Amino acid sequence: MAAPRGDTCGLLERSVRARVPPLLTDLYQFTMAYAYWRAGRHQEPAVFELFFRDNPFGGGFSLLAGLNDCLLFLRGFRFSADDVEFLRSVLPPTTDPGFFQFLRDLDCSGVTLRSVPEGTVVFARVPLMEVEGPLAVVQLLETSLLCLMNYASLVCSNAARFRLAAGSGRQLLEMGLRRAQGPDGGLTASRYSHIGGFDLTSNVQAGFLFGIPVAGTMAHSYVTSFTSLEEVCPQTLVAAKGDLAPVDVISLTKGYLRRVCELLGAEPGRIREGELAAFLSYAIAYPCNFLPVIDSYSVSCSGLLNFCAVALSLCELGYKPLGVRLDSGDLCRQSLEVRRVLRLCSQHFSITDFDSLIIVGTNNISEKSIAELNSKENEISVVGVGTHLVTCTEQPSLGCVYKLVEVGGRPTMKISEDPEKSTIPGRKAVYRLIDPEGHPFLDLLSLEAEPPPEAGQQLKCFPLGCGDSPASVTPAQVSCLRQEVFLKGQVTQPLCSAAETRAKVQSSLQTLHPRHKRLQEPDSYTVALSEKLHSLVMELQKSGSNDSSFLLAN
Repeated sequence: MAAPRGDTCGLLERSVRARVPPLLTDLYQFTMAYAYWRAGRHQEPAVFELFFRDNPFGGGFSLLAGLNDCLLFLRGFRFSADDVEFLRSVLPPTTDPGFFQFLRDLDCSGVTLRSVPEGTVVFARVPLMEVEGPLAVVQLLETSLLCLMNYASLVCSNAARFRLAAGSGRQLLEMGLRRAQGPDGGLTASRYSHIGGFDLTSNVQAGFLFGIPVAGTMAHSYVTSFTSLEEVCPQTLVAAKGDLAPVDVISLTKGYLRRVCELLGAEPGRIREGELAAFLSYAIAYPCNFLPVIDSYSVSCSGLLNFCAVALSLCELGYKPLGVRLDSGDLCRQSLEVRRVLRLCSQHFSITDFDSLIIVGTNNISEKSIAELNSKENEISVVGVGTHLVTCTEQPSLGCVYKLVEVGGRPTMKISEDPEKSTIPGRKAVYRLIDPEGHPFLDLLSLEAEPPPEAGQQLKCFPLGCGDSPASVTPAQVSCLRQEVFLKGQVTQPLCSAAETRAKVQSSLQTLHPRHKRLQEPDSYTVALSEKLHSLVMELQKSGSNDSSFLLAN
């Protein structure tokens, strides 16, 4: 495991500055900012909200992730001289030179960010993040904040679903770096998969930056690179304790291999010498971390036999092998056979550790595969997941959006022909209502100026998606969901480590009712508007339909 580093925050901030410079945005952010500046509206106070419209993967929830990077991005947001010179070259030549000086002086000292805490269970249509500040500045932040939040929240939610599918008794190893969408996608996947519930990663850089435990075994290429025992070098190993005289491991292993074949009634002629050489070479190099992949040729006829012989030799010399990895075929059936043989060897050779060796399963594992593992008898103790985790094959994007809800103190609303794309106007407070059993059952959106709901007091609200039909609810507890995390250019809350946020995820998921946590056909969680907010929506929709009256004015 990579030890947590004392300068972790500094490393992360430098990483964010390198990965998300101010130019990592869409060109139209600059064209809009310039138009605001030309109109003298660039300093006008504005409020944007970030949210998503549908829970991912057909599930009942998502997880908020990426907030820490957003805060570091805001803290370091400045345009360099080179940035501004490049913008001069891509914006029209008629652009007023004063705008470029405006950009050169720009920072986020006037920005306030209120957000749901990182690692919290969240739901569709709930404003996760409120960004307040000068209109031109908060407009320029849109694309970068969406980029930082969208994938992080998506892959974290995907990891949480894998964890729920696997249960608590099986370790999960993230190993998707080579299949990820580029280096940054791979690093982000490793970080937020761990936060979402994975125990280990194969990504060494993720271990270095985030303190995630790293793990790895060997590839089939290592096994197939050997053809003969003559390639094993050195051919000796010193016992873990006691006598320091080197032991001829090849001879010792050959003896055990004959005895294992006799015990199992196996055919020695089908055993691959090159595979045995690979196992021996690796075991001599890593006698305390011996966990080979055993399906390069045949698990039952060669790989398992070779493993047992080498592992028994290590045990005789005082070392403890770790286990085996299966990467093809019927993992459940093969794992049962592997465990049967390990138990036989444990009994026959009187080595109790053999019975507890781990079996790692890796073979294009998906959420569905995990569910199938749970439905069949098997002995797999660690599951390695790559492609289906990091690429989120079931849903490649969360679809977070960033919408203006207030400008100059005036609530704004997008009124779309597609009702799902209409926005909810005004600055808001967001409350989570809890039932007597401690489960959240409704998220309430209200105008910021409204008094908060009170525990034990009945309130009237309007659930989204139910038209104008009101509902009456009485919460046992009420919590304010968002908190101020950035003010006057400074982060105002401690930045949590990956381990701390991971614990937050598990705690947040435990409070969720099983009907909302089901992976298949979950019940929809209720998000509702307060009476006053609902009235504002109705008022703006009505006024929007009469907005063409300006054409009749003199």
